[in-house]
Amino acid sequence: MQKPVWQIKFYGTRGSTPVCDKNFQEYGGDTTCIYLDLLTNDRSKMIVAFDAGTGIRKLGKDIALGKIPDTEFILLVFSHFHWDHIQGLPFFDPAYNPDKKIALFSPHKEYKKNELQNIFETQMRKEYFPVPLKKMGAELKFFTEEEYQSYLDFEKSVQFDYHLHQHPGGAFSFRLEWEGRSVCICTDLEHGETIDQKVVDFCRNTDLLIHDAQYTDEELLTHRGWGHSSYEQAIECARQAGAKKLLFTHHDPDHDDAFLHQMEKKYQKIFPDCAMAKQGMEVTV
Repeated sequence: MQKPVWQIKFYGTRGSTPVCDKNFQEYGGDTTCIYLDLLTNDRSKMIVAFDAGTGIRKLGKDIALGKIPDTEFILLVFSHFHWDHIQGLPFFDPAYNPDKKIALFSPHKEYKKNELQNIFETQMRKEYFPVPLKKMGAELKFFTEEEYQSYLDFEKSVQFDYHLHQHPGGAFSFRLEWEGRSVCICTDLEHGETIDQKVVDFCRNTDLLIHDAQYTDEELLTHRGWGHSSYEQAIECARQAGAKKLLFTHHDPDHDDAFLHQMEKKYQKIFPDCAMAKQGMEVTV
């Protein structure tokens, strides 16, 4: 068996808004945040997380407790800036540590660095939050597509790609490859009437596809234009791409544990190597 090279931990798997009811504990109620660790001999280079929904609060706690290898440098990669993907940043403890350097990166070409910074400053205006962004403490740097290559240094042998897909305002899929193993993260994705072939090509032969699946096919009929996929669309995308494993994420806030468990069992009969992403779930590739 090949040695795993990627470790992924889900800190938030919920879409749209966090939920905390007792019937939402198994799959989790925090919004999107995915931690990714490259299992090299030098694991102290940087912490990498995708999106900063409410789940990033727990990531910050785990860093402080030593459950995540601590580093001076943290990279936060954003698929887009809808509320459920940025709302956790004001509660991310490392952002208050003056010894930390945090890079916030988005591939959105239309944003300049100051505009990207303004997005996060706005959600921390005094009307919304008691601490302004500039007073958090850590050294925060904001990077757009043209700037990040000169500063952000992934492990040099890692291939990091992104693809703009359909979502209101636009959102990005991400693909990371190293030593022949790949991970694709495709959240907040709407395929349309047919499966988006550009997404299929982007995810071709990936070892792990993390794919938006907020709706059933029936629910999708009344949510066209909302920017999300169904379980069956996620499976069809995985099949066409030749993905080896599929994890559904961005669970609808109205889908409780019993419902998600039922859907998981149903779709494992159709695509055996699939599962619902759970908050706290760890996966190696």
